[in-house]
Amino acid sequence: MLGKKLVTAQKRGETRALCLGLGMVACSMMMYFFIGITIVPFYTKSVWTTETVCKVLKANIKDQVPCPDSEGSEHEDVSPYPCLQVWVNLTASGQEVMLYHTEDTLERNPKCSYVPGKSENSKEVKARIEKIVTNFKKYQTFPCYYDPGGTQTNVILSRLYPPKGLLFAFLWPTLMFTGGCLIIFLVKISQYVSVLSAWQ
Repeated sequence: MLGKKLVTAQKRGETRALCLGLGMVACSMMMYFFIGITIVPFYTKSVWTTETVCKVLKANIKDQVPCPDSEGSEHEDVSPYPCLQVWVNLTASGQEVMLYHTEDTLERNPKCSYVPGKSENSKEVKARIEKIVTNFKKYQTFPCYYDPGGTQTNVILSRLYPPKGLLFAFLWPTLMFTGGCLIIFLVKISQYVSVLSAWQ
């Protein structure tokens, strides 16, 4: 009687462990798919792939401009923000080019080097832009990214998805997939040993 209970409990445990392993594998596949349709296209589309050194030539705050959305149209309910324009000397070519914060900044507003988030209020935006100007005046030389193919003549300060960020994004689903496969493998080994013991 006790032996049957132990066997039943063992089978239940194996079934739960097997379901856990399959669930982990399924979740990791979904994460791979999500990363593949969101992060990977942005990474492959970016042409600013080579790092170089930029030297600030001038950082000016122009007239306030309305905040456009990703499509380029303007919202009437969004307050305008100061337009920061930063011009740098590109060490790789010696050209005077405009600096943008990220790839997304250029798409949202090519006239400004920095575009604030839509949730920020005007006081926060003004204080942040003034702080950015102060930092540029304090740190004249810094690393930046440019397009080695020459498609884009401007440069960006940081990439949205650098190679390290892409590897980090794939790290967690890889660990989950490996853990799920390991659990399934151990359950199958346990079942094989149990069948072998019963046969003997």
